[in-house]
Amino acid sequence: MDIIADLKFFTRTVLGKYALDLGLTKLPEHLYTFIVSFFFFLAVHQSFAPMISEQCSESYRRMGKRGRNNWSIHVVSQVHALVVVPLALYAMNSPELNKDRAFGWDDQSGKLQAIASAYFVWDTLDAIVNYTDFGFILHGLACSIIYLLSFSPFLSYYAARCLLWETSTIFLNIHWFLDKTNRTGSMFQLVNGFFLLVTFFGIRIVHGAYISYDFFFTLYNVRNQIPTIYLFIYSIGNVVLQALNVLWFIKMIAALRKRFSSKPAAVINGNGNGRAKTLDAKE
Repeated sequence: MDIIADLKFFTRTVLGKYALDLGLTKLPEHLYTFIVSFFFFLAVHQSFAPMISEQCSESYRRMGKRGRNNWSIHVVSQVHALVVVPLALYAMNSPELNKDRAFGWDDQSGKLQAIASAYFVWDTLDAIVNYTDFGFILHGLACSIIYLLSFSPFLSYYAARCLLWETSTIFLNIHWFLDKTNRTGSMFQLVNGFFLLVTFFGIRIVHGAYISYDFFFTLYNVRNQIPTIYLFIYSIGNVVLQALNVLWFIKMIAALRKRFSSKPAAVINGNGNGRAKTLDAKE
């Protein structure tokens, strides 16, 4: 316990100075959570996922190096989604954030934002190191910057609401694992695909459009109280993320139609040696 207390003190006082220099005034109190979360996701990706998958999955054992890495990426994505969605639902009830959508702050939401920021930073680094699509890097960078800047504090109200998007990621990862374990076109995948489309369309497209509209309205109201760079980053970032949601939804529908209108052998995404080419979960 003393070691943990010392680490928290070190991150808050020593490393926290750099956060304060960047204007992230609320980050020092949550730097410990951010750092622990980052290394937790890194450990899951590099150690826990490969070790457990090696023991439990024959499909994993047949994959090459790139395929195994992609498998572990999806495990991390699933862990993150299962953690942040319940936390996001809880944080949405904060009266402090509801009172001030632009500059309100709640430490409960701060913990959520620290975990999410750590994941998106890890996700961005992985997308760069294991490059397959610039869209993954762009998504990771946009999310990392937006969630880190929320520690200003700024627009923390929208953090939890946007993280609800990860609900669809849960079903998207399940879909991917069903593909890689030769269950393409199965009844399980059909049922999961239904929930995938419903959650993606309902939460990311419909709810996302409403949140984006409200987001821009809030941003416009405080345009004279924030740096111009914030207006640029948040406006462009929001448009990019929502555009990617629409693009991925279109690809998702096409991929699901192909799976259930063709022979299973023709629609499995290769041998697992890479990211899924038609439907993936790097969100």
